Amino acid sequence: MPNRRIYIYPARRLLELFDGAQRIRCYSIAVGKPSTPTPPGYYTLATKTMYPGGVFGSRWLGLSIPHYGIHGTNNSSSIGQDVSKGCIRMHNQDIEDLYELVEIGTPIIIQ
Repeated sequence: MPNRRIYIYPARRLLELFDGAQRIRCYSIAVGKPSTPTPPGYYTLATKTMYPGGVFGSRWLGLSIPHYGIHGTNNSSSIGQDVSKGCIRMHNQDIEDLYELVEIGTPIIIQ
């Protein structure tokens, strides 16, 4: 893949995908609730799973920090909210798009 990286802005409920200096995608997201916030930091994409089951929607992108990931949701009304246990939720069609555009090792920056 080209020089891709993901930026996540929990306060703005926004995920952006960059290729070099160019933003190529921008998605609305849900993030962790105040008692279980989305952890800021620098991570990499560690795993990719199609149809992980349960509440994780159609795709799972696991971060290099255990138990955290970017995933779809079976509750699309949660997007734009701070409701998760720290993971980043996306509409299923958005996570399916992102899933195809990134590979293991892609940098993920949560600000």
